[in-house]
Amino acid sequence: MQKLNATFVALGIWLACLPGFAGVMDRGALRAGAARVDITPKANPEYPPSGKYAHERLYIRAIVLDNGVTRAALIGADQGGLAEDVWAAASRQIAEELSCPAANIIMSATHSHSAIPAGPPEPGVARPPQTPSATVVTAIMDAVRLAKSKLESARVGFGTGFSYLNVNRDAVSEQNHLWTQAPNLDAASDKTVAVLTFTKPNGEPIAAYMNYAMHPVNGYLVGLTSADFAGAACRYVEQQFDDKMVMIFTQGASGDQNPLLMRPATNALASKSGVKITGYELVRESVEGPLREGQVPHGKLDPKVTDTLERWMESEGILLGEEAIRVMTNTKTTGDVVIWAAQNGLTCPGRARTNTGREGSPGTYSDGDPVNIRLGVLGIGDTALASVNAEIYNLIGQRAKKQSPIANTMLVTLANGRANSGYIPDDASFGHLTFQVLGSRLKPGCAEQGIANGLADLARQYTAK
Repeated sequence: MQKLNATFVALGIWLACLPGFAGVMDRGALRAGAARVDITPKANPEYPPSGKYAHERLYIRAIVLDNGVTRAALIGADQGGLAEDVWAAASRQIAEELSCPAANIIMSATHSHSAIPAGPPEPGVARPPQTPSATVVTAIMDAVRLAKSKLESARVGFGTGFSYLNVNRDAVSEQNHLWTQAPNLDAASDKTVAVLTFTKPNGEPIAAYMNYAMHPVNGYLVGLTSADFAGAACRYVEQQFDDKMVMIFTQGASGDQNPLLMRPATNALASKSGVKITGYELVRESVEGPLREGQVPHGKLDPKVTDTLERWMESEGILLGEEAIRVMTNTKTTGDVVIWAAQNGLTCPGRARTNTGREGSPGTYSDGDPVNIRLGVLGIGDTALASVNAEIYNLIGQRAKKQSPIANTMLVTLANGRANSGYIPDDASFGHLTFQVLGSRLKPGCAEQGIANGLADLARQYTAK
């Protein structure tokens, strides 16, 4: 059912760049540098930024590492996703700039649904313009070069905390008893906030790399340009240290994870469609669906509702940022590290949907082209940064971390390009008639085991050396 495919282009670059496999396993004194580059697009004239909230600006952030033996780069982008062409162009240029293997690069998107358009355009929807790939690549390289110029003696440490902001979003409606998008407090949801901290020898922070599993969907279809809670969290942490450090947010296994509290977002959608706002939380699908499907015209956002939504995104960021700072405060660091990486590919059987319908009714399918998924592990000291170029369900992420032979494992999704799989549900969730499951291009029975086993195999190569 599954086959590990070692012929991915990135792996070829990795092998070509290595002077000798044993060389990259040498331990060395760590240096780190970090930078942030503004990529905020031209303001939407219908919904110009208020100027009151940090999440209204979008950034590319970069952390460059050097242990005297090899280098690595961690890139975070306030974007809905980073396409394959961005990964291909930027990874090649970064590898040349840093004289390192392409496998030593993790490039991921925060997945903000109000940073670039999410999904196909709908009539009457006022949405932020998509940032061109060439512009994103240029900004990535600007951030990498600036971070490289700031390399200094550093220490690194890994720690975890918890946040209860997220919730599983696959639920059965109480109204019609069909699958829908709504909070499901009884289903799987990983609350872990993982943080990799880089400091100067005196303890002052240089950068941090945070991971949490929650979709930034607060601004979806609203028309605002925003980095959502993810960008708000990064800016909040950066500002607490007087902008002398850089915080990168990465998505954990969030394919079925939404914010728990969605009242401000549903009220904003309701204000656009003319649905009465009662003060209570509204059912998201009930107010999103008519706008998404073009069943009602997109009206003008109510300014008070808009401000509440923006304040809420900022508030979620503050809560998440404070937990990240707590973790950073209690993290023990070391300055002598190994930097090691490898990438591989997983090929799974594909399917093509032959009927329509967003959710609630079964899908029908024919055989489709195989789906290729890119996997990677970047080892930094005693920490493994595992990466997948897709949106995976939470139970797959939990299984991958549990199977990893490295205790300090962070799982970064939407990283290093974008698989054409659509969402990747765990095997048990393929019975859920949600839009994520129905739209997945994967047949069940391959991806969950393949991702968990594939990442564990890569991590074992690290521990075996």
